[in-house]
Amino acid sequence: MPASELPVVALTLGDPAGIGAELIARLLARPEAMQKANIVLAGDPWLWQQGQRIAGLQVATAPIASMAHARGRTDTALPAFLALDTVAPDAVHQGRAEAAGGRSVLQVLDLCMDAAQAGQIDAICFAPLNKQAMKLGGLRHEDELHHFAEYLGVTGYFCEFNTLGDLWTSRISSHVPLRDVAGYLSQERIAQAAELIYRALLASGMAAPKVAVAGFNPHNGDGGTCGREEIDIIAPAVRALQARDWPTPDPFHGPFPADTIFLKAQAGEYQAIVTMYHDQGQIAIKLLGFSRGVTVQGGLPIPITTPAHGTAYDIAGQGRASVEATWQAFLIACRMGAARLS
Repeated sequence: MPASELPVVALTLGDPAGIGAELIARLLARPEAMQKANIVLAGDPWLWQQGQRIAGLQVATAPIASMAHARGRTDTALPAFLALDTVAPDAVHQGRAEAAGGRSVLQVLDLCMDAAQAGQIDAICFAPLNKQAMKLGGLRHEDELHHFAEYLGVTGYFCEFNTLGDLWTSRISSHVPLRDVAGYLSQERIAQAAELIYRALLASGMAAPKVAVAGFNPHNGDGGTCGREEIDIIAPAVRALQARDWPTPDPFHGPFPADTIFLKAQAGEYQAIVTMYHDQGQIAIKLLGFSRGVTVQGGLPIPITTPAHGTAYDIAGQGRASVEATWQAFLIACRMGAARLS
């Protein structure tokens, strides 16, 4: 594919105290990566060198002076490298959540979002970060998604998607205490989460995705004897979705009991599940394939993806990190970035 037709995908090195730089070195060592995108890596040179050393790899890059030079590249056989100065080596201690690392992550991500808003890149794939470090470093929000949404001026509904191959999940509430979850349930939020993941699957290249909506209470509420959220909120939201016209036939179904809904997806009946809270979907996804899971930041004006696992501080620097989830996150960023170009 000509370089001009490839999406421009920005990669970041993640938390400097974690496994991110090692993962990016492993990803870029795959020759097929250059066939998927015009890649621009943004980060501190010392951290990139350290990541290659830990991975036992050497990856050639082509230096660029700014993100503005990424799209015009005629030769994309090598990833572009935008050298930044965000954190000193002596401010980073491997395996520890610290303010310096958190500030570095925020600075690089903000630069990438600026580039996306300026039309210089088409998607972002970031290596794992640590929320504690980011909050120490100045993050004012509960998580990175809310930071992205504010930075990009999002006023509509947004939520995280977690993916495993052809199975995607969204959720009505995310990083909130479990005791507060019921207060987040509403017909509007359920309908928005379902539509958002449906349209994201279409954008990622899936032809006719089917979306299942989970119940909230044990046994789907047992007809109201174990909670009425299914009767009063979730089922009406699904019916409202079913009453609308969609690009593909009959995409929305439910609610289904949360303890069996993933069996339906595993059997291929559904490609997406809307869950009511964080662990309802996360536990299932991570049991099904922890090393391949991806988080997609849904509802943003630009595709942003990351591996679903964390910074793995316990194995940082040991050269043992698996790149598989990062590779899958990169592939999704490439597909969604390409869809924006078409």
